[in-house]
Amino acid sequence: MKIEILGTGCAKCQAMETAAKGAADKLGIACEIAHVKDITEIMKRGVMMTPALVIDGEVKVSGKVPAETEMTTMLTSAIAKQDSA
Repeated sequence: MKIEILGTGCAKCQAMETAAKGAADKLGIACEIAHVKDITEIMKRGVMMTPALVIDGEVKVSGKVPAETEMTTMLTSAIAKQDSA
C-alpha cells in the first residue's frame, strides 16, 4: 500500500503523516509513506487545499487532518479494495 501526504510541510501536513503512520502501525499494515511537497504535482492531482491524503493513487481527504477513527476506516477500506481486486 502506498500512502502519500500532499502538502508543503506545514504543521497540519506533519500531523497528517503522523496520523497515517499511527493508523497503519495500529492496523499492522505494511506501507510506503511519501510526502509530496511540489505544488505543481499537488495541483495535477486536483487538490486545492492541503494537507491531502492519497491512498494507492486515490485522494481520500483534503483540507483537514482526519480523526484517527476516520484514518483507520480509510486504510481498512483500501485494504478491502486491494483484496477484492
